[in-house]
Amino acid sequence: MKQDIHPTVHPVIFIDTSCGAEFKTLSTRKSNQTREIDGVTYYEISIEISSASHPFYTGKQVLLDAAGRLDRFKARQESQEEAATARQGKKAKRAKRAATKTQEKDAK
Repeated sequence: MKQDIHPTVHPVIFIDTSCGAEFKTLSTRKSNQTREIDGVTYYEISIEISSASHPFYTGKQVLLDAAGRLDRFKARQESQEEAATARQGKKAKRAKRAATKTQEKDAK
């Protein structure tokens, strides 16, 4: 195995700034702030959100209105289909031109 290729791991405390929860773990990150607990020096790293404050883990998650999204999608599909039926293709345009030409010839 190669020597000196692995990063150094340090004891770290991640502090959730939104709720004050603290997590002791090991990490390759460092910080200027340290705290000593039970004779071990931990680096303090502040984080904005963690499992203690995230809405998914705390049960305060807001559910999206899936039915409204589905209705909007169906309405968009219907409007596209209506626009497609209103458009005339090349064959329809040629047939219309041919019909007007025959009507003009018959009128003469």
